Amino acid sequence: MGEFSEIVNSWNMWGQLAAYGLLGLAVLMLLGYVIKLSSTRDPKAKYDFINKSEINILWYISLIVIIAASIYANTFIANFSWLWIFVRVFITVMMAIITGVVIQNLLKFYYPFYIEKRLKKLRYRPRISPKSGRAMKLLSEDEEDVYLDEGMQAEENVFSIDYDVWVDEETGYTKIEKYSGHLHAIQCPECNYQTLKVVKEEIMKSPSDTEEGELIKFFDCGYCGHKSKKSFKVAMLKENMASNS
Repeated sequence: MGEFSEIVNSWNMWGQLAAYGLLGLAVLMLLGYVIKLSSTRDPKAKYDFINKSEINILWYISLIVIIAASIYANTFIANFSWLWIFVRVFITVMMAIITGVVIQNLLKFYYPFYIEKRLKKLRYRPRISPKSGRAMKLLSEDEEDVYLDEGMQAEENVFSIDYDVWVDEETGYTKIEKYSGHLHAIQCPECNYQTLKVVKEEIMKSPSDTEEGELIKFFDCGYCGHKSKKSFKVAMLKENMASNS
């Protein structure tokens, strides 16, 4: 019994130290992300960093905090009954799993609303020209085609990529930014969550010199399973050639 008591006391001490260490790691990860985000001045670079990393970072931090809390909750063992210890650990594991599922769902189904609002603000924040120091002009879809090559225009026509063209009207300096055309989830009309994504695209009719083409995009909701499709027109080849010239 004395040996077992020493083991339990040792676990209580080292378990608490491990929990504090994990919490410290979570705080460092959060601070590192905030510092990296704050030090990124370019709106496009900040956009890409948030889009690529934020939800994953928050999920990893949440996992570490859950594990730390689970360990810490089991470092006050005074009753040496094996059955009591087993029940306590079992309850802790179940609570950790439930908490993890709740946080995962929040990050997957609710947090994207907040992310999309921030990304939209970053995407359309006025760019500053490094040549003149003045705010640049964001061109419209029709105006920007002059600055896009044939391949870029083809990507936009099938909605796989979207390009933003910013121009310094004083010096002529041009900045072209590339964005995903369909990978971001949009709001599902059925469940109203930000979980509707394009899963497939089919060109039903290829464009010609005299006729527009037709593209069908198939949507699937990752939450409620709602499926839908929408037809889009693809510009005539002559229009693309005229834009290039």
